[in-house]
Amino acid sequence: MLPAIFVSHGAPTHPLEDGPARRFLAGWGERLGRPRAIVVASAHWTTAEPAVSAATAPETIHDFHGFPEALYRMRYKAPGAPALAADIARRLEAAGIAATIDPERGLDHGAWVPLLLMYPAADVPVVSLSVQPARDPAHHVRLGAALAPLAASDVLVIGSGGATHDLRRFRGAKPDAAATRDVAEFADWLASRTEAGDVEALTDVWREGPGARQQHPTPEHLLPYFVALGAGGGRGRRVHASTSYGFLAMDAYEFGAPARVASAA
Repeated sequence: MLPAIFVSHGAPTHPLEDGPARRFLAGWGERLGRPRAIVVASAHWTTAEPAVSAATAPETIHDFHGFPEALYRMRYKAPGAPALAADIARRLEAAGIAATIDPERGLDHGAWVPLLLMYPAADVPVVSLSVQPARDPAHHVRLGAALAPLAASDVLVIGSGGATHDLRRFRGAKPDAAATRDVAEFADWLASRTEAGDVEALTDVWREGPGARQQHPTPEHLLPYFVALGAGGGRGRRVHASTSYGFLAMDAYEFGAPARVASAA
């Protein structure tokens, strides 16, 4: 059965720059195998309530500015999956989570950048799922748990964000800089609590995680992690660890076979 996964998608230039995380992603899709379809919860699609994309031919969204021209010429022409989108919306509604369907939403770079490296043929249908920055991690765990049964029908659930994401440090940073101590401390805490299946500590990350607010001044890049955590049953393991620019932890996770996750009180 497919795991649920979390990927730190890094900067939009990830497909253009060599590095440990890029090389890992380029081989990860082959190791996972080709799924029937993919659901991506992306940090770059934020809404008040969950939304699911249902475009038949999702456009490639270049939601960034000031990058090399070659990046804007890239297209990821994977088909959409309207029937799967409708199924996901029904599953969320059944779990008590109100959801809408967006018939036009394309693939933002949180979706297409990692998929371009993992599944370059772009022949697997893709559905996007939004995250809700105003909602807490436990909400996103429940959202992921509602999607857990999809693994049995060969659908890969991906959370795409960043293990750390303090872009205030970008000025003057070098791509190959070693991880700063505080970045490594938070990334290692996340890995240890994930491997312990400590969902209680993880969903209380803003208090429990060392320097969590510093590593994530805004929450949207960590929320997809919780979707994958819920979809994978609340326990997983870090399968890749590296750092970009010294402050972006590019860690990746796989979460075990789906299991029941506690519902909201």
